[in-house]
Amino acid sequence: MTMNLVLRSDAAGITTLSLNRPDKLNALTPDVFVALRSHLDAIAKDASVSCVVLQGSGRAFCAGHDLAVIAEHAPAPSAHFEAETIDALEALPQPTIARLHGHCFTGGLELALGCDILMAAESTKLGDTHGQWGLAPIWGMSVRLPRRVGLSRAKELMFTSRRINARTAADIGLVDYCLADDALDAAVLRLGEEIVANSRGSNRIAKALVSAAQERYWQDALQYERAMPFGMPNDMAERMAAASHQAGKKPSIDK
Repeated sequence: MTMNLVLRSDAAGITTLSLNRPDKLNALTPDVFVALRSHLDAIAKDASVSCVVLQGSGRAFCAGHDLAVIAEHAPAPSAHFEAETIDALEALPQPTIARLHGHCFTGGLELALGCDILMAAESTKLGDTHGQWGLAPIWGMSVRLPRRVGLSRAKELMFTSRRINARTAADIGLVDYCLADDALDAAVLRLGEEIVANSRGSNRIAKALVSAAQERYWQDALQYERAMPFGMPNDMAERMAAASHQAGKKPSIDK
């Protein structure tokens, strides 16, 4: 079944989506994107989800686009369905974490770049290999990679198809954390729990504001934030009261 190509599990406010073609190193196909989009659409409306972790089953996060499928010209549901699915991942209201291990190449890297925070095992290899195969990026690499690592560094990675290790990726800002392989799961869980402990509404508003700011000039973005387009989180009063009770005095707002 198509849905089995991406598995969903939920625990204590954290939803984990697992690419599930381990025999193919989770190489991407139109059917994988159909399954992923279905999950993303459901999660976007799910008020019980505070954080989303995207990972790969087996030995790798994702080896990239399945080249055999490219050769077969297997159709997606629409012309830009894959790219729009990564857009939907980026637009999720919940904070997202990419848990990377093994290979994270090309289409897999484009997918990971749709997440808010990237955490990689030390043995992970990352790279953009479009040039090696005579392909052009259409899933967002030319936009998201420069925002992550800077213009000239992104060009170098794209022009050379160079694979880099997770330590180098962390040094240039491509990933946010490089962790010992046996420490990755605990670190992802710990970060997820920190996110879940915060106000779900605050996190959603913060993410929406940061995203909106990327599309605006500096002063316009500042004014947009001050206009409070999303209001205040609906759990503000409850959290303030709890803080007041714990401290035994009226709460103050940290600034």
